[in-house]
Amino acid sequence: MAEEEVNLSVAELRDIATRACLACGASAATARSLVDATLSAACHGRPEVGFPHLVDYLMSMVEGRIDAKAWPRIEHPLPAFIHSDARGGIAQLGFDLAYEDLVKRAQTFGIALFSQRNSYTAGELGYYVRRLAADGLVSMAVANAHALMAAAVGGKPVFGTNPLAFGAPLPAPRAPLVIDQAASATAFVNIIRAAADNVAIPEGWATDQTGAVTTDPAKAVLGALLPFGGYKGANIALLVEVLSAGLSGAAWSLDAGDFRSGDRSPNVGLTVIAIDPVATDPSFAVRGADHFRRLEDLGVHVPGRSSVYGADDADVIRIDARLLDDIMTFIPS
Repeated sequence: MAEEEVNLSVAELRDIATRACLACGASAATARSLVDATLSAACHGRPEVGFPHLVDYLMSMVEGRIDAKAWPRIEHPLPAFIHSDARGGIAQLGFDLAYEDLVKRAQTFGIALFSQRNSYTAGELGYYVRRLAADGLVSMAVANAHALMAAAVGGKPVFGTNPLAFGAPLPAPRAPLVIDQAASATAFVNIIRAAADNVAIPEGWATDQTGAVTTDPAKAVLGALLPFGGYKGANIALLVEVLSAGLSGAAWSLDAGDFRSGDRSPNVGLTVIAIDPVATDPSFAVRGADHFRRLEDLGVHVPGRSSVYGADDADVIRIDARLLDDIMTFIPS
């Protein structure tokens, strides 16, 4: 049976999500950062890690995996290096607080880096590069999480899904180029959704507790995700972990806390590298747009949900009614 969906404006969903965050003990700053990132995923990026993932954040605030009132400590160990300790809070708040400084340093030095430890999971990774692309910067973002993925069939979980995102500006009103993908064959939220709906998953996504490949999502939840492309995907996961947990001082995926259970911060890492392309090519965005049109004419899929970027409070978002009910349960009646 098809899921029942309801249409709500961005303004309505912003209000509901904000009230839910505040009801779970979030500070105004934490609520604003988390809701902005959630709406960005729903409107412009990957909806499956937008409002569905918001429920994980809300539950984690209630159960202690997120310090909902944490205020990041931001330092500058080098002129082009910004380092944040999220202090057990959400990843988005530290990035938001450092954002203007990151852009300014990238424009000044040609490249700048933001790295953060001791946070909850980074959410939709495209959010970080999408914002920087809107300000004319090329960027890459990487993040690790607790061990969910084996390096190969039969192995134990050693990496998170360890996503990597890349963004590049294009002339307005065209949406920026945003590539956002996990090192795993699929995102963990897709396994959870399939288990809830009792729907089989494709072969090659995951293994069961014995290390055997499975199409049963309930067994996959107790087993391990698999990397895309075999050892090549596992190599990407290792690269991501070195850049995110290694540079930031966060926990390696083997040591990180579970983002869905327990009462402590996962202490995972996020690193964002921003580059100013106009340093060598003032026409970078226009030249890129021309090239991407050629690629599209040749049948290449260039990532991006729409040709026009930007949403206002008149826009409507379709949301699963059950998901909306789950979010509403956090708001006192």
